Amino acid sequence: MASPQQQQALSETVNPVPYPSSENLENQSVPKLSAKNLNFFYGSFQALHDISIGIAPNKITAFIGPSGCGKSTFLRTMNRMNETVRGARVQGELTLDGSDLFSMDVTHVRRRVGMVFQKSNPFPKSIYDNVAYGLRVNGTRRRSLLDEAVEKSLTRAALWSEVKDKLNKPASALSGGQQQRLCIARALAVEPEVLLLDEPCSALDPIATLKIEELLFQIGPLTTIVIVTHNMQQAARLADYTGFFLMGKLIEFNQTKTIFQTPGEKETEDYVTGRFG
Repeated sequence: MASPQQQQALSETVNPVPYPSSENLENQSVPKLSAKNLNFFYGSFQALHDISIGIAPNKITAFIGPSGCGKSTFLRTMNRMNETVRGARVQGELTLDGSDLFSMDVTHVRRRVGMVFQKSNPFPKSIYDNVAYGLRVNGTRRRSLLDEAVEKSLTRAALWSEVKDKLNKPASALSGGQQQRLCIARALAVEPEVLLLDEPCSALDPIATLKIEELLFQIGPLTTIVIVTHNMQQAARLADYTGFFLMGKLIEFNQTKTIFQTPGEKETEDYVTGRFG
């Protein structure tokens, strides 16, 4: 746990700016998502404490930290998935492109902010219908538009060449890695501005993991990506920015190179060097 002095220093150095400075500070734009003094509660239990952070647009941001530290809770807050939990409540500010996320229609939020979960969860439908689902919900009915979007999404998810001849087969027939890429394709089909991924590779083998990482590299310049991972090597490989969570607090947030090579907080250093966690 960070000391009061460390927390004060953190609030003075990290929170006032949208995200950490870089060599090209003058070229940085406003954050895509921004939290200010965000607190989250499950009933009487406080899971997040005064989270303040800016998520850079069209970059990959990773959240690391031990189990139960609040990183997945914060991720789910960013598309209001936690509202489905009875007794959950949130305090503080969370904005998307400067607009209050909590005052938006929740369907609109989830169309703009997609999410992929730890366990692949394809619908009990065909491969085609899985990808087309969100488009149909949003009113797209023309077959030619659906066909185009399905092919585009599966291509972006590096899956088209593997499934193009069996689109009408059940999604459950795919391998675990293919199912996870299908879930990413389903999320990408509605052209989200932000893609949230909660431990998307934790159940996958190294080859499937590599394919997911290559996919994220490809779509990163076009989509704001936030990934929660226990795999610090994955965060170091993928992310432009990394935040370290501990006991519901954002201890440190900076460029990934800084977090792993010259962290500013002892707790961060202890974690990334394997002294705990």
